[in-house]
Amino acid sequence: MEIDLNLIGMDRGKQYETIITTVNCENVQNAAPIGVLCSGKDTILCRIFKGRKTLDNIISQREFTVNITHDPELFTLSTIGNLAPEYFSNDNSIKGVDAYFKCEVISLKEAVKQSDPIRKKGEAIVIKSKVTDMVINKEVQAFNRAFSCLIETLANFTRFDLVGEEKKQYYLSRFRECSRVVNKVGGKEEKQAMGEIKKVLIKKGYEI
Repeated sequence: MEIDLNLIGMDRGKQYETIITTVNCENVQNAAPIGVLCSGKDTILCRIFKGRKTLDNIISQREFTVNITHDPELFTLSTIGNLAPEYFSNDNSIKGVDAYFKCEVISLKEAVKQSDPIRKKGEAIVIKSKVTDMVINKEVQAFNRAFSCLIETLANFTRFDLVGEEKKQYYLSRFRECSRVVNKVGGKEEKQAMGEIKKVLIKKGYEI
C-alpha cells in the first residue's frame, strides 16, 4: 500500500504516542512506549535515552516497528515491564493493534538537552528513520498528547473560580506543565488554544 503517515492521522511536525517494538541479537522481542515525531510522509524522528533496551536494539538491528493503538493495557504493560511473548506477531508487531509501520534507520545523532525535565544534561540519541512498510488494520488516528493536555486544562479552568487559593495554585502548576507539553508535541491549533486560556488567566491577575 501507499506509505503516507497522514493515512493514520500523523501530521508533519507533531509528535505521537506509540509503542515501538524491537528485537535484539538473540531475537528477543521488546516493547516500549516512545513518542514519535512525524517529519515527513514517510520519515519519523524519535529521541531515546541511552541505557534503554529499545535504543540498544535499534542501534544493533537498524530497524524497528512502530505500533499505533489506543489500548490502555498495551501502553501500561509495555511501560511497567515488557509484553509477554504471546502479544507479539511473527513480524514483530503487536497483535491486534490498529496499525503499524516498519522503519529502517537513516541516521543516529547524539542529543544532549540541557533543559530536559527528566534528566539534567540527559544523554540521548535522535533517530531518523524511513518508513518501509505500513499495515492499517482499521481506521485510526494516532494519539497526540497535546489534545489531552488541552482538555485537562479546560476542565481545570471551569473549576478555577470555584476553588480556594491553594487549589488555584495547583491548577496553575498543571497549566504550566500542560503548556510545556503542548509546545513540545502539539500543533498550531492546540498552541493557540492554550494561548487563549493563558490570556484569561493573566487578566485574572495570575502570573503564568
